[in-house]
Amino acid sequence: MTRLAQTADLTDIQQEILSTVRTFVDKEIIPHAQELEHADAYPTEIVEGLKELGIFGLMIPEEYGGLGESLLTYALVVEEIARGWMSVSGVINTHFIVAYMVLQHGTAEQKERLLPRMATGEVRGAFSMSEPGLGSDVAGIRTKAVRQADGDYVIDGQKMWLTNGGSSTLVAALVRTDEGAEKAHQNLTTFLVEKPAGFGEVVPGLTIPGKIDKMGYKGVDTTELVFDGYRIGADAILGGVPGRGFAQMMDGVEVGRVNVAARACGISIRAFELAIQYAQQRETFGKPIAQHQAIAFQLAEMATKVEAAHALMVKAARLKDAGRRNDVEAGMAKLLASEYCAEVTTQSFRIHGGYGYSKEYEIERLMREAPFLLIGEGTSEIQKTIVSRGLLKEYALKR
Repeated sequence: MTRLAQTADLTDIQQEILSTVRTFVDKEIIPHAQELEHADAYPTEIVEGLKELGIFGLMIPEEYGGLGESLLTYALVVEEIARGWMSVSGVINTHFIVAYMVLQHGTAEQKERLLPRMATGEVRGAFSMSEPGLGSDVAGIRTKAVRQADGDYVIDGQKMWLTNGGSSTLVAALVRTDEGAEKAHQNLTTFLVEKPAGFGEVVPGLTIPGKIDKMGYKGVDTTELVFDGYRIGADAILGGVPGRGFAQMMDGVEVGRVNVAARACGISIRAFELAIQYAQQRETFGKPIAQHQAIAFQLAEMATKVEAAHALMVKAARLKDAGRRNDVEAGMAKLLASEYCAEVTTQSFRIHGGYGYSKEYEIERLMREAPFLLIGEGTSEIQKTIVSRGLLKEYALKR
């Protein structure tokens, strides 16, 4: 364990969990990440290892078979896993958002039926807000659920950018329902869509067309979700009451933004590790390049950015754990960590010189992964909007 990105005031259990995960990352993820990523292969054996460690139940309470740990613990675990390979952290991210939403907003029956199986990884979660052409305008969702005479709903529409869309067996999907509310976002409902893993028409009326080919973030499946006359019962509405989907999703997204910040911190740490190792091995003009001031100063800047992003991510997680609203802090953490991640990764790439452009070197993969974090869970511009609105509300002038 290096001195970089350390967190104070952790319990013995938290430290033990992080030590176990770091060992797993070093032995089971980093040695295989390059091969799996280049092949765009799903990390099945790694996922099975995470199941054995209990990671899928990390934040699920003990009464439902989980470990009952905090968001902070989860974020630090994600940071470690992303240090190994960001795609693996993506496998568990959406799962945890859905588990969190079920825990916070689900009915007693939904919790009892789903959470124990989510804790073991038997049920794997994905969540779906975005649609083609929708961007960040969640209130503009067009996929629609219409209530039938027998009380069921029929859903029609197309969702986009589902992480774990094919491998998941439970999708929290935000769709439009007609609640007669004046504000558009109050006419949105979250449905818990249970399905088998796979691609094609997995059940009547529900199709997963296939994996979207991406620049980076390989291995984990990113898909579309097409509803065409898909029938679902009213008991699948998260919390049992329609029209509450927007608030439920935003609560989950706050957890997701802390996760993305943690992922960005993990990639930054790995980019720094690669850079400082390479800079001490590569020699020019008779000495390691780390001894040239131009490189040494870059290493200092990189480490400072890693520390700053990590500290803000930890603060956002701790606020959520304390039961306080953390939308501003989560937005700040996601904004800073993702922007710094892009900068730190680029600096590491430049330190590697021509070798960084080769697929044989790990930094090439990080260069393709880092840009995703600038847009995942809301772009930097969206984070700035959230942060500025929160600040203006808090510092509003009294007239």
